[in-house]
Amino acid sequence: MTAGTDVAVITIGKVCDEMGLCGLSYHGAKIATNKLLMKEVYEKHQVRTAKYRKIAFDDPRMYEKIGELRLPLIFKAVDSSGSRGITRVDKEEGFAQAIALAKKYTRQDYFIVEEFVEGEEFGAQAFVYHGKVQFILPHGDYVFHGNTGVPIGHFVPYELEPEILADAKQQLEKAILAMGLDNCAINADFILKDGKTYVLEIGGRSGATCLAESVTIFYGFDYYEKILLAALGEENLSFDSNSCVPNASHLLMSDKDGVIRSITDHNEKNPNIYEILFDHKVGDEVQKFRIGPHRIGHVVTMGETLDEAVDLLHQAMEKIEICVE
Repeated sequence: MTAGTDVAVITIGKVCDEMGLCGLSYHGAKIATNKLLMKEVYEKHQVRTAKYRKIAFDDPRMYEKIGELRLPLIFKAVDSSGSRGITRVDKEEGFAQAIALAKKYTRQDYFIVEEFVEGEEFGAQAFVYHGKVQFILPHGDYVFHGNTGVPIGHFVPYELEPEILADAKQQLEKAILAMGLDNCAINADFILKDGKTYVLEIGGRSGATCLAESVTIFYGFDYYEKILLAALGEENLSFDSNSCVPNASHLLMSDKDGVIRSITDHNEKNPNIYEILFDHKVGDEVQKFRIGPHRIGHVVTMGETLDEAVDLLHQAMEKIEICVE
C-alpha cells in the first residue's frame, strides 16, 4: 500500500495482480497514474471533465492542435504528481515555456493540454472495497497559485447543497468505475462550476497534504490502519462511523530558497492541535514553495465547529517561527 504519492502505485498494481493480493489492479494503476489514459476513459464513460488534446512533443501541428482549445489552458505532463510539469497558460506567448516544463517532468514523448475550467476547486477522499464505495468525504482546499493551483491545505466538512453533493458523488462513482479502481483509497480533485462537478483527476491512493489525517479525525478511526487492513484482505472491514469532527490543515512553507537557521514553536499544548510536524531540521536546505514537495512541514487542528478548527489553525501557524537565510 501507499499514501500521498503516485510513485509506488503502478508497482503495487503489478504485485497485486501477480500474487493475487487485495489491492488495485495493474490496469487500474496504469490509468490512475497517466492523465491521458484517465481522460480517455472519462470521455468514453461520459464522466464530466474538461475538453483536452493529446500532443506529441515533435508534432509539427502542435500549435494548430492547441489552437482548437479555448484559453486559458492547462499544460500537463501525464505521468507526474505533486503538480510537477503542470502550468496554467492565459496567453499564447506562454505555450513554449509550458511545453518545456511538461517535457522536463515526463518520461513520455507526449503531453496533454486541456481547457481550464473556471470555478471553485475542491476534492474528496473515498475508499472502494470489493466493488463498493465505502465512504465519500468532500473537502475544501486551500490553494497556492503559482504555475498552476497547488493544494497547500484542506478543511472538512465542506458544505455543499444536497443536489451538488449528489452530482459530485455520481461523477466520482462513474470515474472510479471507468478507471477500474477497486480495493484502494481514492483521492479526487474536482472543480465546481455552475453547480456541476468536473473531474480533474483521481488517484488510486489516499491524498497528500494531511488528507489521511483529516479522514482519521473526521470519522474517528485510524485511516492508515484501514488502508493496511484492506491491503491484507480483511473480509469484515468496516468504515462505519458516527463521528464528524471538523478539522483543518495547512503546509508550512518558505517564501525563499535558503538554509533553515532556526525553528521555534511557541504553541502551548492543546488537545485540539492534532499535529505540528517539521520535515526539516536546522541546517537543511529548503526551496521557495512552488510545488507540493517543497513543503517544510504542516499543522493540523480540529474543533467543535469548522470555524473553531480554522481559527486555531491560523493561531498555531502564527506561533511558529522558521528562519530561512
